[in-house]
Amino acid sequence: MKHKSFIKNLTSEYNFFLTMPHNMRVLLVTNMIYAFVLPVIEIFVSAYIMRSLNDSKIVAIYQLTVFTGIPLVFLINGYLLNRIKVATLYSFGMLLSGVSMLIMMMLDDLSLVGVGFSGILMGISIGFFWANRDFLALNTTNDSNRNYYYGLETFFYTLTAILVPAAIGAFFTFSAGRGWFNGNVAKSYKLITIGVFILTLLSSIVIHRGTFSNPVLKKFVYFKFDRLWYKMLVLSGLKGLAQGYLVTLPAILVMRLVGNEGSLGLIQSISGIITAIVLYILGRVSKPNHRIYIFTAGYIIFFIGALFNGLLFSSVGVMIFVLAKVLYQPLHDIAYFPIQMKVINLLAAKNKRSEFAYIFNHEFGLYIGRFIGLVLFIYLAYYISETVALKYSLIVIGCVQLLSIPLARHIIKLSYNE
Repeated sequence: MKHKSFIKNLTSEYNFFLTMPHNMRVLLVTNMIYAFVLPVIEIFVSAYIMRSLNDSKIVAIYQLTVFTGIPLVFLINGYLLNRIKVATLYSFGMLLSGVSMLIMMMLDDLSLVGVGFSGILMGISIGFFWANRDFLALNTTNDSNRNYYYGLETFFYTLTAILVPAAIGAFFTFSAGRGWFNGNVAKSYKLITIGVFILTLLSSIVIHRGTFSNPVLKKFVYFKFDRLWYKMLVLSGLKGLAQGYLVTLPAILVMRLVGNEGSLGLIQSISGIITAIVLYILGRVSKPNHRIYIFTAGYIIFFIGALFNGLLFSSVGVMIFVLAKVLYQPLHDIAYFPIQMKVINLLAAKNKRSEFAYIFNHEFGLYIGRFIGLVLFIYLAYYISETVALKYSLIVIGCVQLLSIPLARHIIKLSYNE
């Protein structure tokens, strides 16, 4: 009976999914496939650099080159949208992420120059991916179904953040135990990279099954905005502050305090299944007025994880922090993106500007936060010590992040009252 009930519920959820607009479903399926790529890009590339060069500062510099390329590509993407289909640019970004990894893995001698070049390429790919993803999400959803859209998308991102690291960690452990590749870990990374490239190719094919319209971009670069938008930019800067750390520090902490990629995969997987299910339920049943509560829970969890990491600074502390990260990111995203989209819809209509103008400008708010966060880490690691950078910078970031909660509450209130 339980089995039949489960099948019935699953069928019911699938039928509900089919009630969504066609383009929204195509975008969701595309992002679900690409979700298997993101954990590799976010975590294992940093682990590969850490293993090859054993220098956390180089990992931070790599991420800085990645983040620097993103807003510049947003600008280029804006002009290209007048000539090239948005789905083509989106698929190009996904494919380029696989190419960037292939180039890095094929380098015989991984140097600072090689890391920087790969970082710029990855930044270009992420720029094309996010610039077009944000526009497509904005135009295939509305305020009433965005909780469901981001809930389902984040559900899959969370699942892959569990399954992919666990699978790769198991692969590293198994291949080492069987003596595959003569103990050459770099060859294991190359095999994983080929798998990533195949997935990017598949997701690139799926996105072309939709019928997406390009934005009309007579002008998308502005320097003066509504006061509400400046508040949104501050919120994006606070988000970026944490982002720079979350794609850099987990791999460094695990390699320094826990051990190896197998441990990294195992730690990422703990408690994640429960998180994914909770996120899907939140996306399915929550309303726009629940966003601030989900947002608040995410930031409190992040702060607790950062605090335990700094106080314990051990393998246990790292495990608590990575678990907090697994919980924080999806809770934050399921609330943050609908808040951002609501503000963009409101101001684009009010000021008679393209939505892409706000998507483009928003990226610079994120970049300022990412830049400040990574430069803080690099400065502490170079001029004080790596230990201080790893122990205390996360606590500082976690404290500052808590300012996002009252600011987000204020932005939500304004966006529904104007």
